[in-house]
Amino acid sequence: MHDSSVGDENPMYVLSTYLAGTALTRSRPMVYFQEIPGGEPMMILHEYFAPQPTSTQDLPDPVPLIEGLTRGVLEVLSGVREVDQLVRWLAEDAYRKLVTRANLSARARSARAVAPARPVFEILSLRHSSPADGVVEAVVIVAGPARSRAVAMRLEGIDRRWRATSLAVL
Repeated sequence: MHDSSVGDENPMYVLSTYLAGTALTRSRPMVYFQEIPGGEPMMILHEYFAPQPTSTQDLPDPVPLIEGLTRGVLEVLSGVREVDQLVRWLAEDAYRKLVTRANLSARARSARAVAPARPVFEILSLRHSSPADGVVEAVVIVAGPARSRAVAMRLEGIDRRWRATSLAVL
């Protein structure tokens, strides 16, 4: 370790940001200088700006989000809600898959000349488990007038909130 006096003669220093634990424990990250023989000084901040995993104990109860996300996804597939309204709770991959599925549903409704209608359904059961810290996997069984469906999702704690990283409507 070296002190922060960068005015020394030859050695170049790389500024690397090291977060002890998570970004939530400190208001400012700890900064260390590492001596690098030769080369250009550079700043490495990717650890600070990257999505930070969050422990389950630092996250709210996932059940209200699971229920709300299930309702939102079914409304998106029925055409009465825009996918963009759910983007806050979806990871990029889950968002793209939902957009694709919503477009296919809209095409099918268009081919049959059926107008979008708000779905009427009842949540029959909700089961969730935590296979790892900061991860919740859930299955919601939903009964509608014509058929029952299952909505499976995986929530991960990222940046102090739950985000759905995987989503499937069966």
